[in-house]
Amino acid sequence: MPSKDLPAPEVGRIVRQSPWDVNRRVLGALIIRELLTRYGRNNIGFLWLFVEPILITGVIAFLWHATRAVHGSDIPIVAFAVTGYSSVLMWRGLPSRCIDALKSNMPLLFHRPVTVMDIYFARISLEAMAATTSMVVVSMLFYSLGWLELPEDVLQVLGGWAMLAWFGAGLALIIGGISEKADVVGKLWTPISFMLMPVSGFAFVVDALPHGLQRIALWLPMLNALEYIRDGWFGSTFHARYDMQYLLVCNLLTFFVGLSLARQVGLMAGEE
Repeated sequence: MPSKDLPAPEVGRIVRQSPWDVNRRVLGALIIRELLTRYGRNNIGFLWLFVEPILITGVIAFLWHATRAVHGSDIPIVAFAVTGYSSVLMWRGLPSRCIDALKSNMPLLFHRPVTVMDIYFARISLEAMAATTSMVVVSMLFYSLGWLELPEDVLQVLGGWAMLAWFGAGLALIIGGISEKADVVGKLWTPISFMLMPVSGFAFVVDALPHGLQRIALWLPMLNALEYIRDGWFGSTFHARYDMQYLLVCNLLTFFVGLSLARQVGLMAGEE
C-alpha cells in the first residue's frame, strides 16, 4: 500500500514559463540559427572573424613602422589600428546585419513566441559578440607578439565599447526598420557607411584636426566613443577629445527611435 506522505503523480501538468524564460530561449535559438547560417558552412567558418582584422591591422602596423621617420608620431599604431578597425566593425556591422532581416526570417513569425524584436536583437547580439570577440582575440595575439600594450584603463575601454555597441544597436534598429519600408535604404546604407568611415576616427585622432574642424567632427557619435576608448587604452600618448554626455543623449534618442520603428514593422508584419 503506497504511503500517504508521497505526493500523487501529476498527470498532464502544464509547465508554465515566465515571459523572460521564453524570450531568453527564443533569443538563444535564433542566435544559434544565425551563427550556423552565417559561419557554419562557409570555408573556414567563424575563423574569418579573426583572419580579416589580423590581416588589415598587420598591414597598417607594417606601413606605420616603415614610415615612422616621416610622421614621427608616438601613438602606438597597433592599438590605434585595433581600436579603429574594431569600432568600424561595431557601428557599421550591426546595421548591415539588420537590413532586410525580416525578409529572410518571415516564416519564423508564424511561431507565436517569436517576434520582430527577437529577430533584430538576435542579429544585433551575434554581430556585437563577433566584433567584441574579434577585438579581444586580435588584441591578445598582438600582445603575445609584443606589438601591443595592455590598456591603461580597462574599465574606461569597456565603458566606451559598451557605449559604442549601444549606439550601433540603436542605429541597427533604425536602418533595419526603415529598410523594411523602403528597399532603397538598405541599398544606400553600404555606400553611406563607406563614406562615414574616413570621418569616424578610423584613421585619425581628433586632436590632429584643425581647431575649427574638431567640434564639427565630434558631431559624429561613434567618433566620441572611439576617442573615449583610445583615451582609456593609450591616453598618455595623445590628447583625447570627446563629449560623453552628448554621446549618451544620442544613444538614448537613437535607441528610442529604433525601438519605435521596430514596433511599427512588427505591426505591419501582423503582430498583436
